[in-house]
Amino acid sequence: MVKDPSGKFALITGASKGLGRSLALELARRKINTLLSSFPGENLNQVCEEARSMGTESYYYETDLLDKKNILALTDWANSNFSINLLINNVGCGGSESFTRCDADYIDRIIQLNITATSLITHQILPNLIMQGKSRILNVSSVASFSPMGYKTVYPASKRFVQHFSKGLRQELKTRNVTVSVVYPGPIITNEEVSKRIEHQGAIGKMVSLSPERVAEITVSKLLRGKSFILAGWANKLMWLLMVTVPDFIKVPILTSIYRKDTNCKTSQ
Repeated sequence: MVKDPSGKFALITGASKGLGRSLALELARRKINTLLSSFPGENLNQVCEEARSMGTESYYYETDLLDKKNILALTDWANSNFSINLLINNVGCGGSESFTRCDADYIDRIIQLNITATSLITHQILPNLIMQGKSRILNVSSVASFSPMGYKTVYPASKRFVQHFSKGLRQELKTRNVTVSVVYPGPIITNEEVSKRIEHQGAIGKMVSLSPERVAEITVSKLLRGKSFILAGWANKLMWLLMVTVPDFIKVPILTSIYRKDTNCKTSQ
């Protein structure tokens, strides 16, 4: 495979670690040029160098996407300097916390990254994507988006937004030659802390967890084929099937019990 001569780029947010890093490097392996964004101080330059070592062009932009001004500055930099035919909205955050005990910043962070950043970046980059003739958008949701659950009250709701936003946008852009895909990862083994959380979730967590490299490989392959709905691995397909078929009155208490173990706290009275 030779270097892409088109001079077009993929913009990936949250690209310094985890799934974002793996997506960036999977694209580089396929000789796709990349623009990488993450919070400052996360060694994003190293990911950029890895991508360049595979014979691609890669540039990075460190910023805090919790601030709207920074989102607009990032998209202005990208639009002013590059032709973009792929946008991957990977930036996001979650966690397991009691809603009665978490602080306001915890709630705001999830909403700002999972909802606001995804929406605004897509809105600002979309004219650039449309200009390229054929482009793609990938938004990262979660298997958790298919069910409400206690101790993750805000996170699955925010990822449900990503799901509905993406489906609506895909229909709206049908005549503009821009496809919109959504990937629904389950637990991803990214570091020791995440591994411990997966252990607390028991057999189910272990069964559906995958490495970020494997999730990225499956995701990019399906993304480039224009698939709108992406699940990685047979276990996540089974989890999705259970999520959409089991009634809420059965699954919500079970999921709440699983994620309650992550919080190490008791329900407030």
